[in-house]
Amino acid sequence: MILLLNYSHLIWQVLFFSFFIGQFDVPNGDNTSLLFDIIMNDKVIGSLEATRTTDGSQTIYKSLTSIKTKIIKDVEVDYEYNVIFEKSILKKANVDILINQKPHVKTRTGLKDKNYYVIKNGKPKTVLHQAIDYTTVLLFFREPTGINECFSEQGGSLNAIVALGNHSYKKINAKKQENIYYYKNGSLEKADIDGGLIHLSIVARK
Repeated sequence: MILLLNYSHLIWQVLFFSFFIGQFDVPNGDNTSLLFDIIMNDKVIGSLEATRTTDGSQTIYKSLTSIKTKIIKDVEVDYEYNVIFEKSILKKANVDILINQKPHVKTRTGLKDKNYYVIKNGKPKTVLHQAIDYTTVLLFFREPTGINECFSEQGGSLNAIVALGNHSYKKINAKKQENIYYYKNGSLEKADIDGGLIHLSIVARK
């Protein structure tokens, strides 16, 4: 991973203008949809829907999360992930996070000439010089058996994955926050999420 220097900012803008300006076009194909409840202090405070659409060699993952709770005052958080894989390799990822309907995080990742370029909140962040075949959104769809790291579409960095046994896994992000994922028959049943100030659980709907 190599941090870009300030003088390259203009080059990044030119490089990514055409790359990210288009919308995500969802192809017609097989669809899988997963629904989860977001729980804090034994109370459902939101929902998460993750979908997978496959058409030929291309697979599109979408994740929509909506949370409403009160932390001193009322807070509404909305997450939207749009992730494209081509022949099982990450091609593009867009993440948008709103807090009280105002932009909070906007991360764009794109593959060009075998390198991944990341822009976070309008600023060049990183370049990754390796193929990426597992990202955070895949944790909803596929148990990370034999996987020791995944790419965070939100943070634009690689996260460690540690197998804990009994089909459970710990994901450690760049801030050393740890999320635990639990699987049964290859499907995600529950995840315990360290959100810093708050801790949440994601539970699959029966």
